Amino acid sequence: MKTLNEYMAMSYRMEIVEDKDEGGFVVTYPDLPGCITCGETIESAVKNALDAKKAWIEAAIDEGIEIREPDSLEAYSGQFKLRIPRSLHRDLAEHSQKEGVSMNQYCVYLLSKNDALYAG
Repeated sequence: MKTLNEYMAMSYRMEIVEDKDEGGFVVTYPDLPGCITCGETIESAVKNALDAKKAWIEAAIDEGIEIREPDSLEAYSGQFKLRIPRSLHRDLAEHSQKEGVSMNQYCVYLLSKNDALYAG
């Protein structure tokens, strides 16, 4: 197990979401389950998040709980093969041409837009 300072030096992904009901911002660390905090401004939420991260890691070390290291993008190439029906291929090619972008760019746009709907 690493030390507190070693874990604190790691770049854990921080997610910040505006709390439209209560006001302010909520911050979580996806790789540190249950590590959550908030703040009235983004700046205060980030400051509180660093304190929460430290407290979470200290408690995990004290309790002997396994601490995941941050997820790394190194494991992802940015490429995958996808088989689609010919009719969909045609539609995507036509739509991307109308938009004046490559089919690859158009598909990335569609995937990103759709993924954002499911992420929230």
